[in-house]
Amino acid sequence: EHGGNLPKAAVELAKDWRTERSLQRLEAVIAVTDKKHLFLISGNGEVIEPDDGLVAIGSGGTYALAAARALMYANPRLRAEKICVKALEIASDICIYTNRNITVEVLK
Repeated sequence: EHGGNLPKAAVELAKDWRTERSLQRLEAVIAVTDKKHLFLISGNGEVIEPDDGLVAIGSGGTYALAAARALMYANPRLRAEKICVKALEIASDICIYTNRNITVEVLK
């Protein structure tokens, strides 16, 4: 609908989410990305593009995000999959609602 324009599509989704009656009670956050952009979209109408290219959502998301940032800055050559797994393991050690059943799928 928006010709591959992810920023425009993200904003329109956030608008629809706020105004569409069937979606208004849905309290969630989604992460969307393409090769150029990364956004967090919430049911409150927020569209957030992180400065550092990292996002985390869920109960242990803040712990995982902090761990991912530390790992990324400590070793910038570390692959994204390794950062993801290690950050989730660290989050699972801190947050009782985050478990260690981790599956990482890499899209190419």
